[in-house]
This record gives sequence, structure tokens and C-alpha cells, in this order.
Amino acid sequence: MAKTAILFPGQGAQTVGMGKDFHDACPAAARVYREAAETLGWDVAAVCFSGPQAELDRTAVCQPAILTTSMAILAAMREAGYAPLANVTATAGLSLGEYTALVAAGSMSFADALRLVQKRGQYMEEACKQNPGAMMSIIGLEDDAVEAVCAEAREAGVVVPANYNSPGQLVISGSVQGVQRAAELAKARGAKRALPLAVSGAFHSPLMEPAAGRLEQALAATAVVSPTMTVIANVSAEPVSDPAQIRQSLARQVKSAVRWSPSMKRLVADGYGQFIEVGPGKVLSGLMKRIAPEAQVANISSLDALKTA
Repeated sequence: MAKTAILFPGQGAQTVGMGKDFHDACPAAARVYREAAETLGWDVAAVCFSGPQAELDRTAVCQPAILTTSMAILAAMREAGYAPLANVTATAGLSLGEYTALVAAGSMSFADALRLVQKRGQYMEEACKQNPGAMMSIIGLEDDAVEAVCAEAREAGVVVPANYNSPGQLVISGSVQGVQRAAELAKARGAKRALPLAVSGAFHSPLMEPAAGRLEQALAATAVVSPTMTVIANVSAEPVSDPAQIRQSLARQVKSAVRWSPSMKRLVADGYGQFIEVGPGKVLSGLMKRIAPEAQVANISSLDALKTA
């Protein structure tokens, strides 16, 4: 029988209204939003449910907001006795979602993760101001072709692969000039599209070095224990269990490529064929269809989805 893993989304999944149906109907979900407000000192639920979108889109706001909503949905699933959760033995999360995965796996407390991702968002915002940059999704080229394009475009400025999302979709990140040059080269090599991302800077690139250094200090002061299930780290696409290794990989992650497609392929190779995406949006479900079309994926992003699952 195929094993089951749970997946958590990252930044970009946020939408005004996310989680409100769970909050209003499930006491366990409402408790998660209350704990988030008490921990951070601002009304996370109000921003999630009412926005405005511009506020929710701020890196330092959307990161704790997505973490909270994902954990609220997971709490509602547990409260409802969602049977497939009993079979979950691995977890992973995209970028920010890796923190949610670690909370779900008992490696760090929800409150500590909230404080960390709020700082992470603040540090990333400040690094964006210090080192302006851009990100672009390259559609329709093989990974090695995009890597070659980035290497060639570096004469124009910093540019690196940032998100290995799925076969034929790789996000690049770096200086505005470097990213633009890489996009031009990618189109010349046959890329179908080069789509600019609506982000405030060059996430998962060397331009995030100032954020990585500060995050490393915050992680050093945070309690981390070995997870109770397999957790796949973004930077290595390998399981990570030693607390020191977890801290190191999270600090590296903010300035390094997110190896999502290789992470999912690792889980599939290890016998995982059932996946549950928990949190706002359906991005990871869509990526999985391209990474491993044979995998079974459930998406729990609304109360209706939970009721009909």
C-alpha cells in the first residue's frame, strides 16, 4: 500500500478570506488563530479574513498568516477525524511551508515557528530594500538548460535557479539586470514563457545573504527537536532529523534554491503515493500532477473540501 505524506504551501498562496470557513465552523481552528494573535500581538485572523490584500501580501505578514491558516486547517481536520491523517508518515513544505511541516512533525512549537517566520519575513523585506532584485518563472525549458542560461547571464548581474517547481517550470532569482538577461536567453533557447513574479525581491538567491545571517541567529535561540516523522528539507531534497541540521538547512534555505520537484520525487521513490495538501490554495496539487502524475493528491483548502473528502 502506498504511503501517505502531507504537504504545506508557501508564500503566494495567500488570499483574503482564507481560513474563515474553518475558523467559523471548527473550534480547534479558531483556537489556532487565537494563539497566533496572542503570540504575535496582532490580529492574524482579521488580516486573513478581511485583508486588505496589499497588507496580506506583505512578506512579514503573509508568512505567519499562511502558517497560521495551514495549522488551523490541520487542527480542523484532526477535530473532524479525517481518517487519512492516521497514515501520514512524512511531510514537506514549500519554502515558508517547511516551517509548517516542522510544526506538524513536532520538531518546533507553533508559537516558536510563528515568531521565526515573522522575523524571517521582516529580514527578507529588509534584504530586498538593501539588495533590490526580481524573480521570474521560466516555462518550457529543462532544468539544465535554465541552469546554463543563468550561468551565462551572470555577466549582467546575479541570477540563480531559485525554485525547482516541476518539470519544465523553474523560477530564477537575482538582480533585475541578471534576471532580465537570463529571461532573454531562455526565450532564445526555446522557453515558452518567462513570467515575472509579483514579489518584493530576489528570494532564494545570494541577495538574501543579510536575511540568512540574521535568521541563523534567531534559529540558534529557538528550541528544535527531532521530528516524529520524515521531514524533507528544501535545500537538499533529503530527510532531515538532527536539530542542528534542521537549523542549518532553514538558514540556508532563504538564500538557496528550493528543490521542490526533487523533494517530491524522493518521496515517490521512497514509496509515497498518497499526498494531502493542507493550507490555502492548490499550487502544490497542481505541481504534483506534473512531477508524479500517478500520485493520488487530496487538497484540503476549504471546509467544503474537508466535508466531501
